[in-house]
Amino acid sequence: MDRHDKLTRLKDHLATLESVVVAYSGGVDSTFLLKVAHDVLGDRVVAVTAQSSTYPERELGEAGDFARRAGIRHVIFPSAELDVPGFAANPVNRCYLCKRELFSKIKDIAAQEGMRHVVEGSNLDDLSDYRPGLQAIKELGIISPLRGAGLVKVDIRRLSQELALPTWDKPAFACLSSRFPYGQRITRDKLRAVEQAEQYLLDLGLRQVRVRHHGDVARIEIPAEERCRLFDAELMDKIYEQFKVFGFAYTALDLKGYRTGSMNEVIDTAK
Repeated sequence: MDRHDKLTRLKDHLATLESVVVAYSGGVDSTFLLKVAHDVLGDRVVAVTAQSSTYPERELGEAGDFARRAGIRHVIFPSAELDVPGFAANPVNRCYLCKRELFSKIKDIAAQEGMRHVVEGSNLDDLSDYRPGLQAIKELGIISPLRGAGLVKVDIRRLSQELALPTWDKPAFACLSSRFPYGQRITRDKLRAVEQAEQYLLDLGLRQVRVRHHGDVARIEIPAEERCRLFDAELMDKIYEQFKVFGFAYTALDLKGYRTGSMNEVIDTAK
């Protein structure tokens, strides 16, 4: 089945739902889902976004800009993941704890808005990594239309480009809590340090970055093909000094480069 057949299947499914709240982060997948849902259901779609310390202001601003331009009702609600029992301790099921709390609130908003269903933007590729949050989504009865249509990431990017969505080539993004090794306590100050450090690297012109927080050490991940960009003494000194301002005593470059779910490699090794 090619991507256009999958898109038709997605539209047909959405049409049967009648009205939906889209859990909307402003990323590639949720923006695509929101666009298609709005095309199919019109005003019977509401985008809902959580504002929290684990979600950069940059991402929130981009999400809001798209919803406004598209004329889609957008509800932003405060979320405090660090107050969820057990979350700040950063256990291996942290994502489950977060998604359970988050989507429970989104379901409440859907009821208040008179929307029949809540949909979210995970795709088939997400099943290949350790994602305990998907269990919470299943338990709460949240619908995953992109997976149901058989869409993978490359399909979504290509269809997004065809729909002229600004996110078609947007770098992958994950919650800032994913920057910490399991078992290391997460705090607002640490989250802020990570957000500032990543924004600084983005402002230098790097497109895909992760700053992993290892206590006093910041471990920078950038795509393998871009690693050589940092092999400049003046630039390295500049980054080192700025990261000290953010609270990192040491700054290191990951020799392997950026990859999704790198913190899960410890789990795989343990297995």
